[in-house]
Amino acid sequence: MNEEQPIIKIVIADDHEVFRDGLKLMLSKEKAFSIVAEAENGLELIRLSDETEPDIILTDIKMPKMDGIEATRRIHDQNPSIGVIALSMFNEESLVVDMLEAGALGYLLKSSDKAEIIDAVNTVYHHHPYYCKSTSARLAITITESRFNPYNSGVHSSLFSSKEIEVIRLICEEYSTKEIGDKIFQSMRTVEGYRAKILDKMNARNTAGIVIYAIKHGIYEVKK
Repeated sequence: MNEEQPIIKIVIADDHEVFRDGLKLMLSKEKAFSIVAEAENGLELIRLSDETEPDIILTDIKMPKMDGIEATRRIHDQNPSIGVIALSMFNEESLVVDMLEAGALGYLLKSSDKAEIIDAVNTVYHHHPYYCKSTSARLAITITESRFNPYNSGVHSSLFSSKEIEVIRLICEEYSTKEIGDKIFQSMRTVEGYRAKILDKMNARNTAGIVIYAIKHGIYEVKK
């Protein structure tokens, strides 16, 4: 680890001690992370966030005394620089949107692997949104229709070449890399190159990030 790299302070909130312990053990192995507090409900999360001033909060949505949505709303109102990542179950899509609208900047399924959790923490730490790589097409559309919009205003289509725009739209239509290559008469390697450039320009991490960004900025319009 670069000695100049700051330590990312993390608070974990979940009412299940076994889950908290597992997540803490996993993240504690990363030298760039420091778990500064654990909370078992929303009220405790607010108090501990105020006391420890973390960079990142990983929080369950459903908790006793106060849920993650209200806790996130209050924390975000008080200190919007704290990056909140929601931890959800596979069937909580509407609650994920509520979390994002409350001030969370990312979300993960509780079943996410270590690499994705680390990626999410680092992404949100740098103030970019993170969408779980398992995001369904339905949830992506719902997010674009919500009040959640972490992007800067302006004409973003000018950031991309005409070929990149074409690739973005095909990605949004759920074409595979091979299918996109066939449509634009390019190799799969070339398509992957376009995809990498698109991800970089959007500060996105995966397909869900591309789709949500593209729809939010009018690059792609959902057919209804």
